[in-house]
Amino acid sequence: MTNTNAILSLKNVTVKVRSDNGSETEILKNFNLDVADGDFITVLGANGAGKSTFFNVIAGTLPADSGQIFHAGQDITSVSAEKRTAFLSRVFQDPKMGTSPRMTVAENLLLAAKRGEKRRLLPRHLNSKMADFERITAAMGNKLDQRLNTATENLSGGQRQALSFLMATYKKPDILLLDEHTAALDPKTSAELMQKTAQRVNEDHLTCLMITHRMDDALKYGNRLIVIDNGAVSHDFNRDEKAALTKDKLFSFFDAEA
Repeated sequence: MTNTNAILSLKNVTVKVRSDNGSETEILKNFNLDVADGDFITVLGANGAGKSTFFNVIAGTLPADSGQIFHAGQDITSVSAEKRTAFLSRVFQDPKMGTSPRMTVAENLLLAAKRGEKRRLLPRHLNSKMADFERITAAMGNKLDQRLNTATENLSGGQRQALSFLMATYKKPDILLLDEHTAALDPKTSAELMQKTAQRVNEDHLTCLMITHRMDDALKYGNRLIVIDNGAVSHDFNRDEKAALTKDKLFSFFDAEA
């Protein structure tokens, strides 16, 4: 039985990788997690713990060997990654992965506005969207609104990642995956993007899972924190339990996993 109140559920999900000699290694091991509507979950784990595999399975870019995945109570285990974009968005660590480099900022946002829709040969109506694009880019506070007609490849790393975030959240997805989306940025730009991230997640009541290695961010943001160890959830802290955590306590999880 799946939790009918969960927007996302993973039930006994196992993922294996197979080497050239035929041996198998389990990356996720009977992985279980229920995510409530509106949860903002920070995800911690040592390298190789299974964090990226966890996100890839949710996004549909990696199939589960066993178990089930549910979205709003519907089994999506066999649903393609392309079809999952109708309700799921993801921002990667590399600012170059979420945008089309030779398209302008406005053109990239127009792609986001049509995310999950059937592609048809229709006029773009780009001009009719410009006021909205200017409004949402201005909210980022990094002068992105002044570069709507600039090719994305000519943006700074922070502006490009901000654009990736805006594209991912433009249609208010049911599930937002942030895959270390500030890790490649300098501390000041990272802090600014995290502040805008939390603001948008809260204002739009987005359900968000965020992988991070920044302990300060893990403690500061979100209403829930999970630790992934050896392919499963080893700790799951609610809002009150999370508020009582310290960086030393978080580091102790990694010491135990070493």
